Amino acid sequence: MAEEKKGLKIKIPSVNKWMLATLILAILLPISFLLNKPERTGLATLTGDEVSKKVISYINQNLVKGSEAEMVSVEEVSGLYRIITKYRGQEIPVYATMDGKLLILPQGVIDMTKTVERTEQTTEVPKREKADVKLFVMSFCPFGLQAEKALLPVMKLLKDKADISIHFVYYAMHGEKEVYENLRQFCIQKEQKEKFYDYLLCFVQSGDAEKCIGEAGIDASKLRACMDDTDKRYGITENLNNRSTWYNGRFPRFDIDLDLNKKYNVQGSPTLVINDKVVRVTRSPEAFKEAICSGFNTPPEECNEKLSTKQASPG
Repeated sequence: MAEEKKGLKIKIPSVNKWMLATLILAILLPISFLLNKPERTGLATLTGDEVSKKVISYINQNLVKGSEAEMVSVEEVSGLYRIITKYRGQEIPVYATMDGKLLILPQGVIDMTKTVERTEQTTEVPKREKADVKLFVMSFCPFGLQAEKALLPVMKLLKDKADISIHFVYYAMHGEKEVYENLRQFCIQKEQKEKFYDYLLCFVQSGDAEKCIGEAGIDASKLRACMDDTDKRYGITENLNNRSTWYNGRFPRFDIDLDLNKKYNVQGSPTLVINDKVVRVTRSPEAFKEAICSGFNTPPEECNEKLSTKQASPG
């Protein structure tokens, strides 16, 4: 390793520690590899996809607040996995060992088998007579699905006691299938709202839209008409086929909830908004219920019911 030079001091303003750490890492790690290339260890290795999922999950549960990091790509570099993440609109590289146990940052190595205890809720919820809840997701985002799994028992519990709705992030990271599933769910919620809960409950478990349409008793003709009309109104297919309009040149736009995305500064999936305030909670039914019930001037009796405290699984 090159001899450390002394005497150079740089004052950096306070920023998100993870973003700063990975920015430094992106500069230092390639130099380190050139000077001292690591060899593969005898440790059992996982696929890049498996390790990247572990890294993203660890980052979101332990290192960031306010919005989610998402995986863009992964590749093997000198015996490590280099994982490009997307956080608050920026692409940030991170590195992990091939056994998926260690996350390497310039201030040290993080053991991902150990978790950092976090508080249930980081933002005080404003109070109203009737709580208004908006959950912004991408329909195939693992963490969006995780949030929906946590929210569904609360939807069933509170029913019409709170206004709870699903909305969509203004771009889709999971391809054409996500664009049209977003569109499908938007139309079911808009025109067949009484069947939306059953459809969503089925979808987060199976991911099979055709099956869930049948199980929920959705009027398929009415759904298709809504999807066609909404597609034309918002240019969904037009944007999908025109890469020049894609967000950061990578992800197709999905403009149906664009105004709400701007209003709440939505950056990723999931984003939870209660009474016009973006909040972050642990993704368990009980944590979601507590956050939502704290948004009532006088919580309804249903808020006294205890739900599961187990965090829902991603995907």
